[in-house]
Amino acid sequence: MTSDACDEWKKWQERRVETVSAPYGPLALTGTHWFEDHPDGRLPDIPGIWAADGEGVVLTAVAADGLTVDGQPLDGAVRLTADSAAVDAARVAHGERRLVVLVREGVWGVRDFDPASQARRAFRGIEATPYDPRWSVPGRFTPYGEDRTVRVKNADGRGRGLGLAGELAFTLDGQDLTLQVAIQGDVLWAVFADTTSGDGSFCFRFLYPQAPDAEGRTTVDLNRAVLPPCAFADHFICPFPPPGNTLDVAVEAGERNLV
Repeated sequence: MTSDACDEWKKWQERRVETVSAPYGPLALTGTHWFEDHPDGRLPDIPGIWAADGEGVVLTAVAADGLTVDGQPLDGAVRLTADSAAVDAARVAHGERRLVVLVREGVWGVRDFDPASQARRAFRGIEATPYDPRWSVPGRFTPYGEDRTVRVKNADGRGRGLGLAGELAFTLDGQDLTLQVAIQGDVLWAVFADTTSGDGSFCFRFLYPQAPDAEGRTTVDLNRAVLPPCAFADHFICPFPPPGNTLDVAVEAGERNLV
C-alpha cells in the first residue's frame, strides 16, 4: 500500500512539472496589468486601448496592432468579459502570447502569458521531498455556519478578501492542528505556512485535500503540498495564509522550492 501511494505520488509530481512548464503554464506569465493603474488604457507592451466598462471590458485596436479575438484579426472595438477557460483558450492573442482578462473585487486587468518567457526558459524543476507516509493523515472538515471572508495580504502587496468555508482538523505526530480552508469545486483549498517557510521551503504553500464525505472525513496529505503560482512568476497575486494557518510544525514534505 505504501509502495502504491509512493508510485502515485511520483506520477502526480511528474504531472505537476509538466503542467507548470507547459507553454501557457504559470512560468509563462510575464505581467499582470490593472486598468486602474493605466487610466489612458495603454498597458505595458500590450497593443490596443483597454477600458473597463461596467461588467466588462472594451478593447479597441487597429489591424496593425496584430491582436486577434477568437482567432480573427481585430480592427475596431470588441466587448470582453473575464476569461474563465484555460489560458490557451483566451479570446485575445498577440502572436503566441495570450492576453487573459480578469477581474478581482471589481478591478479589471489583463494577464500576459508568453511561451517564450525567461522564467520558462530558465526552469530546471521543482525541489520536492520524496513521499513519506507519515505526512498523510486523516482529517475532518467542519463547515462554518456561513462562509467567512478575511482580508489578507496578496503577493503583489495589496489586501484582498479570501473566502473561507470551514476548518480542517488533523493530528500530526501527536499534535492537534487546524487549517482554515476554502472549497474549490470538488476539493478543499488551504493556504498555509509552517516553521520551514522561508527557511527550507517557499514562504507559503497550497494544499488541496479531497472534498470530505458526508461525515466530514478526508485525508490531509502534506506530501502533496504545492508551491503557489507566485513561486513561478512574480506577477501572480496569490493570497498569503490567513490568521491561524501558520502551523507550529516543520512540514518537511511536498514541494519546497524551485530547483
